Amino acid sequence: MSDSTSNAIDWEDAYREDGDFDGAPPWNIGEPQPELAALIAAGEVHGTVLDAGCGHAELSLALAARGHTVVGIELTAAAVAAATRAAQDRGLSNATFVQDDITSFTGFDGRFDTIIDSTLFHSLPVEGRDGYQQSVHRAAAPGARYYILVFAKGAFPAEAQHTPNEVDEAELRAAVGKYWEIDEVRPAFIHANMPEGPDAPMQLPPHDHDDQGRMKMPAFLLTAHRAD
Repeated sequence: MSDSTSNAIDWEDAYREDGDFDGAPPWNIGEPQPELAALIAAGEVHGTVLDAGCGHAELSLALAARGHTVVGIELTAAAVAAATRAAQDRGLSNATFVQDDITSFTGFDGRFDTIIDSTLFHSLPVEGRDGYQQSVHRAAAPGARYYILVFAKGAFPAEAQHTPNEVDEAELRAAVGKYWEIDEVRPAFIHANMPEGPDAPMQLPPHDHDDQGRMKMPAFLLTAHRAD
């Protein structure tokens, strides 16, 4: 899965209503991922928040509804437009969305108390990971918390093309630990409305499902902080 060229996904197409995923990738489930919702409920999200690679921004919108000032940064114009409309529809003026490249964005130095990556890390080309870490570290306030929810190896068939760049724990620690103090990496799940059955685009490894019928795909949840 480390060949980022063969696994490239056209995210602009993915987030168009008529695109490959019929409006959103399957792991955009219309609410925050349960692993991250649990962090929010436990009070582990503080202050001003960066939603890195926000997609349709259900995470941003949920945090804004709880009173957080949230900025979502997303590469695709279609997703930014959809997220902006949703914030306006819900009267959430404390959620704003910016179209930019998460691997090189500027203009937010030292601003964010919490940075959350909900299924972004594996969507980046492998060669973009270091720039991404530099960019979010620069945007973090001293002591900021950083959470990453990312697909673990084994989520997708090894031979599949155009799939996310899954990670193992050592790979994740190496990329993030260069800039951040890692507090924990633990097994987790990404819940997804993945197509199943004989006509599905790919035959996935066997995974459990949650009580809403969504597939629970193997992942890691990394917790880190900025030490300086």
